[in-house]
Amino acid sequence: MNTKLRSLAFAAALLLVSVLTAQSREFKAGKSLDIQFSVLRELSLFYVDTIKVDKLIQVGINAMVESLDPYTVYIPEEEEESIELLTTGSYGGIGALIKKIDGGVEISEVYENSPAAKAGIAAGDIILKIDSLSTAGLSVEQCSSKMKGTPGVVVNFVIKRIRGDVKEFKIVRERVHFPDVAYWGMVNDTVGYIRITSFTLDGSKDVKNALINLKKSGKIKKLVIDLRGNGGGLLDEAVNIVSLFVSSGTKVVSALGRQKQTDAIYYTKEEPVDTQLPIIVLVNSGSASSSEIVAGALQDLDRATIIGTRTFGKGLVQSIRDVGYNNKIKLTTAKYYTPSGRCVQAIDYSNRNEDGSVGNIPDSLIKPFKTSKGRVVYDGGGVVPDVKIEAESYSRPSLSLLYNDILRDYSIIYFKDHLTIESPSKFKLSDEEFEKFVVYAAGREFDHRTSTEVDYDKLIATAKKEGLITDIESGLKQLESKVKLGKSGAIRKNKDEIKTLLEEEIVSRYYFQRGRVESIIRNDKQLKEALGAELIKFQ
Repeated sequence: MNTKLRSLAFAAALLLVSVLTAQSREFKAGKSLDIQFSVLRELSLFYVDTIKVDKLIQVGINAMVESLDPYTVYIPEEEEESIELLTTGSYGGIGALIKKIDGGVEISEVYENSPAAKAGIAAGDIILKIDSLSTAGLSVEQCSSKMKGTPGVVVNFVIKRIRGDVKEFKIVRERVHFPDVAYWGMVNDTVGYIRITSFTLDGSKDVKNALINLKKSGKIKKLVIDLRGNGGGLLDEAVNIVSLFVSSGTKVVSALGRQKQTDAIYYTKEEPVDTQLPIIVLVNSGSASSSEIVAGALQDLDRATIIGTRTFGKGLVQSIRDVGYNNKIKLTTAKYYTPSGRCVQAIDYSNRNEDGSVGNIPDSLIKPFKTSKGRVVYDGGGVVPDVKIEAESYSRPSLSLLYNDILRDYSIIYFKDHLTIESPSKFKLSDEEFEKFVVYAAGREFDHRTSTEVDYDKLIATAKKEGLITDIESGLKQLESKVKLGKSGAIRKNKDEIKTLLEEEIVSRYYFQRGRVESIIRNDKQLKEALGAELIKFQ
């Protein structure tokens, strides 16, 4: 057989293998679907109780996508609003969060410039009726569904005001938008600050406007972009933000998937606002997806110094596809790569810390890459900061007060008793005011134990179990007097951090989330340390 015939035979063999493989895959898929249908038929006909087949199928779909990765999810028609909120940062409603209480529902948060805020509704107000229906017998979800919906529609409320009597409100639903920029301003005479909390449609315009306004002062000599806790969003918006700081036509990120139509390379298209201003990008384990695109690109392009802790490690691109009858699926279609070629995805979903961040990564899985100016950076999961600065940690009593809404509840009491307060950057509680909080909190139920007291309780339990409690009892009594602080003692022991958290909560009652962020950065130890760090000098 000559060379040409051998080549043709080899090609035919490859084609046959490809066809057989495809046929095998189709046969297995068809077989599985037949089995699934048979199982559903048998269950619907013979199961001892009545079965809602549509609900059963949805459970099966959810289990199927959950087996792939944490980000591929099925979105049924009734949850379509979540897609709008995810992509645009907007929804139709009055702009308030609620919580269930005895006798109705309480407003727990009001968004700035929302219909609720314009109507004068405040946290602590109690909704008694919605469209003539008492909220006493309704769940939070039922109340929320009545408050949200098509913009332009009037919703009637009967509300017991925190500062007044019962009053009727007619509030017109609007398109409520959560801006990507939670706060921008100068943190000192020469350093500008922009806090970005998400990446939704046109959010990069908010960032651009903030940057332009900061530059107008003529005083800014350094910029901080805060991406801590930002879980990501639209990839295009991340590219647009990077384009503010680098030349037009610069490669920012590439996406590679199994199907060619999912592959793409993203370049900056707009002219930059500033290519010289020194930049700090603050990140932590909550910075994910589009946050990592921004941080990774600015690091690879030697345009910013990344400071903080390793980012989350989500280097996957999701697309939303229609699966019929107004149902959709958000599925992972590609992995993204930074300009140097790094993929920040942490492949092992199970090997993560308690906060979801990247766990220990073997050295064998870490590869070096080079930035545009030759600096060495690494992959292996998340963006590793150029300067590592640990975030401030809080005590158990502080977190317990926070998670049990005791700080929030007291902030509403304070709001009721004080018509105005100083600006977020200046407001502080006096020692006398803090003592009033101590008395209030001591009357609430929460786990006030310090970590030391928790360990002490474990020691007692172990000593009893091992029969040693009698032998060490005398020494334990002396130790107990120092370890068992009680509620008031635990709060006073951690006064500085609890007082700071309480001030932030109170400020948000008057100045909304913008004010909360301004109050937070005033006491942000990680930010202060970052401002004092030596930045990379890009040659």
